[in-house]
Amino acid sequence: MGGLGDGLSGLCSLLWLLLKARGRLRSRYWAWRRETAFGAGPTPSPGALLGPMWDYARWVGRMRRIRKSRLMSHDPV
Repeated sequence: MGGLGDGLSGLCSLLWLLLKARGRLRSRYWAWRRETAFGAGPTPSPGALLGPMWDYARWVGRMRRIRKSRLMSHDPV
């Protein structure tokens, strides 16, 4: 699975996170996360966020795939 597959897997993870947050992304926690990712200043426009969000979704998908392959290949003692 390459970039697209990892991206779709990561996108599902991001949607799951949105559901867990019940759509409340304006809390202090999420403001802190935005500052951590993009610096303390004016929030970038939604269009400017799409590229980094897609990169993050692909990274999440890749990490999930690696974790799954490690769990599947591990032989219990």
